[in-house]
Amino acid sequence: MNTITINNLNKNIGRKEILKDINIEFQSGKIYGIVGENGAGKSMLFRVLAGLIKPTTGFVLYNGNTRKVEFPNVGLVMGDVMLYGMLTGYKNLKEIARIRKIATDEDIVTSIKRVGLEPSDKRKFYKYSLGMKHRLILAQAIMERPDYLFLDEPTNALDKEGVKLFYQIAKEEAKRGAVVLLSSHIESDILSLADETYIMESGKLSKLN
Repeated sequence: MNTITINNLNKNIGRKEILKDINIEFQSGKIYGIVGENGAGKSMLFRVLAGLIKPTTGFVLYNGNTRKVEFPNVGLVMGDVMLYGMLTGYKNLKEIARIRKIATDEDIVTSIKRVGLEPSDKRKFYKYSLGMKHRLILAQAIMERPDYLFLDEPTNALDKEGVKLFYQIAKEEAKRGAVVLLSSHIESDILSLADETYIMESGKLSKLN
């Protein structure tokens, strides 16, 4: 079982408190939803969990270990994630796969198909529609079969079919054994999908149901 344990987590930028005294544990096989207005701290929490930003105080454990002991296999979808504009979708994922050498060519093809795109599409990423770009970013997040999958506002720019597909993949990844965290400022998105729902207000996290 994969777990994330967050203890006394705080994040300040200058004098501003972005995250405030967060204590929680997330376990594999479940989808955890975090709802909150833009600027409430959801994206900052995901950045800390993904290791992109260090907390000011407190710590995060992955399966009981810090990042210094165990480098977690994380998949991340965030609004500011961008890929190589002059590469095709397949070549984008191929380049990213070289970093950790986990995903095989078959994994790349499978992940592209799972998000409803075509691996043989020769169009460059910069020519993709916004929805297609978002789908490919999801493909890169799942291609290495992550133990932890963080989806920050994942349905932005997607049509109804794309939203349905995202929900399906989130459920499949949780069933596979990943810890899935999903954030949105739209409460109905969270309530329709999450096993447990939390609300973030002014950097504080509390359970909604």
